[in-house]
Amino acid sequence: MEISAAGRLEVRITTADVGKRVSVRSLIEHGPSGEKFTDTVGVLTSWDNGVLRITRKSGESVRITESALVAGKVVPARRPTTAPQGGASRHETTAPARRRGPSASYEELARVSARAWRPVESERLGEWELRAAEGFTRRANSVLPLGDPGVPLDDALTAVRRWYAARGLPAYVQTATGAEGAQELLCAELERRGWVREVTAELWTGPLAPVADLGGEPSGVVLSREADEAWLARYRRKGVSEVALRVLGSGPSVWFATVPGDDAPAAIGRCVVDGRWAGFAAVEVDPAQRRRGLATAVMAALARRALDEGASAAWLQVEDDNAGARALYDRMGFAAHHAYHHHRAPESSAPAGEGAR
Repeated sequence: MEISAAGRLEVRITTADVGKRVSVRSLIEHGPSGEKFTDTVGVLTSWDNGVLRITRKSGESVRITESALVAGKVVPARRPTTAPQGGASRHETTAPARRRGPSASYEELARVSARAWRPVESERLGEWELRAAEGFTRRANSVLPLGDPGVPLDDALTAVRRWYAARGLPAYVQTATGAEGAQELLCAELERRGWVREVTAELWTGPLAPVADLGGEPSGVVLSREADEAWLARYRRKGVSEVALRVLGSGPSVWFATVPGDDAPAAIGRCVVDGRWAGFAAVEVDPAQRRRGLATAVMAALARRALDEGASAAWLQVEDDNAGARALYDRMGFAAHHAYHHHRAPESSAPAGEGAR
């Protein structure tokens, strides 16, 4: 927080700072005993009629009245800040320096991850990409809004809804928060128009070589260019269609890993190599054979193949409630880069039987 020469906390943000990352302290109306303040860090997405809205890294929108403001400042890009002292309740503090790993912008990772999970149909709306794959996963059936749609936002959203309605699909827009160049302002505008933030997950990154070293010598993991019947028998989305197979097989250089089992594989995984990046997905283990290091073995085998193709960095996506996967990836050296969300249009129905991502 900004402190004046006289030692007083000061509010050094204005309405002109909308769109910037800020750190503010505000009064708690009914806080725990002894706590009078709370600190909020995020992007200032609006300041209207005496009310500020700040979007945190998680995508949560926080409402703060001007009268409750005690202090505030703009957080410089790429510079760590220290949390204020004085007994504040920390709903969120500035993120600590990330462990050493691959450096990447949000846009680079958004494009890499999009190339690793291609739709069967797409269309451009300015710099937005409208994607469809008959409802197989939200990632392949949502708008990727990287840039300007070329028309006013309301007109763009109307065009989006019509495009998906013509295909019998609900309209989704994929957005991101928590990284430089992410889309907190677009998230706020969507929610202001009644779009519902339905799903939140995170994209994590890490160095690739340490993952390859975790599995020891290759043993029991079979790699293939195609998802065969055995691999699909372990995949959690049952009854995979031809469209789903096209999505699963999409990407610059796709590999599937299988640990053979009795009736179905003991474990599977998927990796897409794209330049310096290796993207991991669909790492699944037979529940009866968990805690045997099979997920690690699968990822290590895929990582070794990706290293052979020239990759040096890794990414993956993990949902907020998957505690086991998050713990595993943390041990492997991955760390969260940004959160991503799927906003559903008002009065759109979610597709039946499909998962969050």
